[in-house]
Amino acid sequence: MEVSFKKEIEDLKLGDGDTFYGEGILAVTKALLQSGVAYVGGYQGAPVSHLLDVLVQSEDILDELGVHLETCTNESSAAAMLAASVQYPLRGCVTWKSIVGTNVAADALSNLASPGVIGGALIVVGEDYGEGASVIQERTHAYALKSSLWLLDPRPELPKIVDLVEKSFGLSEASNTPVIMELRIRACHVFGSFETKDNVAPPKSTREKFAEPAPFDYARLAHPPVTFVQEKDKVARRLPAAREYIVENELNEFMGPASDDIGIITQGGLFNGLNGCLAEAGLSDIYGNLSVSTMVLNVTHPLVPDQIIEFARGKKAVLIVEEGTPEYIELAVGKILRQADLQTAVHGKDVLPEAGEYTAAVVGKGVAAFLQKYGRDPGDLVTWLDGVDANFAALEADAPGTLPPRPPTFCTGCPERPVFTAMKLVREELGPVHVSVDIGCHALATFPPFSQGHSILGYGMSLAANSAVSATQDKRPFTVMGDGGFWHNGLLTGVAGSVFNQDDSVLVVMDNGYSSATGAQDLPSSRPKDQGRGKGLDMEKALKALGVTWIKRVDNYKVSTMVKTLREARTTSQKGLKVILAEGECQLARQRRLKPALAKAVGRGERVVRTRFWVDEETCTGDHSCIRLSGCPSLTIKPNPDPLRTDPVAHVNNDCVGCGLCGEVSHAAQLCPSFAQIDIIQNPTKWDRFSKRISDRLIRLFGGDVEPAGDRDAKSSGAVGVPAE
Repeated sequence: MEVSFKKEIEDLKLGDGDTFYGEGILAVTKALLQSGVAYVGGYQGAPVSHLLDVLVQSEDILDELGVHLETCTNESSAAAMLAASVQYPLRGCVTWKSIVGTNVAADALSNLASPGVIGGALIVVGEDYGEGASVIQERTHAYALKSSLWLLDPRPELPKIVDLVEKSFGLSEASNTPVIMELRIRACHVFGSFETKDNVAPPKSTREKFAEPAPFDYARLAHPPVTFVQEKDKVARRLPAAREYIVENELNEFMGPASDDIGIITQGGLFNGLNGCLAEAGLSDIYGNLSVSTMVLNVTHPLVPDQIIEFARGKKAVLIVEEGTPEYIELAVGKILRQADLQTAVHGKDVLPEAGEYTAAVVGKGVAAFLQKYGRDPGDLVTWLDGVDANFAALEADAPGTLPPRPPTFCTGCPERPVFTAMKLVREELGPVHVSVDIGCHALATFPPFSQGHSILGYGMSLAANSAVSATQDKRPFTVMGDGGFWHNGLLTGVAGSVFNQDDSVLVVMDNGYSSATGAQDLPSSRPKDQGRGKGLDMEKALKALGVTWIKRVDNYKVSTMVKTLREARTTSQKGLKVILAEGECQLARQRRLKPALAKAVGRGERVVRTRFWVDEETCTGDHSCIRLSGCPSLTIKPNPDPLRTDPVAHVNNDCVGCGLCGEVSHAAQLCPSFAQIDIIQNPTKWDRFSKRISDRLIRLFGGDVEPAGDRDAKSSGAVGVPAE
């Protein structure tokens, strides 16, 4: 997993009156257990992959309570789990990353929202929006509006998050409607404390099962003609019931003076940043004791018109702090006030940006402009904002353009890097082709030094994105997909469609054994292991079952073999889909497994060999083709030790994990023979020491250096380095 919560999970057992200390996602998990949830599931994915990771790692606790856990193959299957709450009084929660995950789940969500639910249904989505986002910039709000799903955006404080998780189930049951709770990444990982309650075993569960299925009721299906009745029910009964529950349970918060001539309406998730700005203006403090009237929308859909009207009554103006566009809340508030014949001015996107994350500085500028417009002193807020701008200006003045761009790259030793190295070599030999890439680690090949990839359309969608291209290109196009994307969507939408339509293209599947980009979670094809969920399903068999006949398995790190296979795939006369299964375990997962095992072996005094690579400074010509073809972070340059040569030489630093790519590239690309493999031996035997002495004498005899860089590094740890060309 990306993070181990072994220690923190023990706190999920805390009972009534205890105090929980931890981060937001752990608090959400504890709140689920306190709410009597009967089943949980989801699809892993940053930034809230932690929620599913925590649930998986706390499976023993879930089992004790009778809570069913499902790790789903995609977000659509996770959303479909909530069908249990359509027919049965079962509380269920599923999770994924939005907005891309919500896009995948849209079909199931629409069919879920139409009949509604009997048991409380909660969808926790990671709102991956803003500067740190990893996906397209959209909001979940549109889905809530179109499908009449209630949307919560909790104020980032642990007691409030826990309270809203528990009340989400109540809101869902009171209005027979699924509820979405969006959590920004900062809310997921905010730290704090709250008073806990006892965990609640659901009335019906894996331990207390239903004796009989629910009786057939056509009205509970999302199927015409009852869908027309369900549409009216959403508006006539479920919406008023939701608003009544929101008011009675005080889900939204009112802070500051009850009477004020101006006010602020903010999304709950943005409150902390807003409060910091108001504190700079002298209008609040770190505890949220505001002196300006503020309405915190912990429920952003549905809005409660009566609450909006009463808040705005008697005010000259309100500022809507709403991140992203379209400005759904601002437009709705304006409509509510005009229909109530209140002439309160509504500000929002006129003083705040239409798009982009609302950081403290961004919100601060909007708040300062709003306060000044209505005669309020922004206090030290303007001074603070001027200081922020001055700091940026000073940085630019001190180092204008000197900081080079630093795009993300593959990890050291990543098994996907040699595949793209091979693709680059074949491109230089046979010319460029169209390359459709996918979401995942392999998307990093769009950055230098590989710079290849013409489209990214969705997780597992790269082969489908190549379907029309393959029919309009003279050169056979290539597609790259990870094993995660393969099982998520690619097998059906890509492989099945390509075979059915007889497309002539090449698919490279990165079989690294995990959903690596989101934290090395198990996949159906992951090898079975202790505390793992992989079943070792064979991708080759799945491909053959769909009619693929040209399939090659290649070791990623064998660059020469990969080059030959890619060349064959591009030039063969055989038509149809050709699939290359590029096999190489995720290096991060491999190192997490090997390093503790090797450390224990060293501690027991056992002989341990670690491999790394080294560049002979005298042989290196300074051509640097090795760097241009591999881009390994451990491969860099340093000044040439020869004063007569000005070009810097290649250098392998101590991050090297001994994957062998640099040496393989030298061989495959026919580069200089400056790379050498060094075996670093810890707890060497007498034979190792004797061999080292003989080797040193032979090297001295021929005038060589007996202490290459790798050997010196090894000596610092008490090891013996043995070069092996």
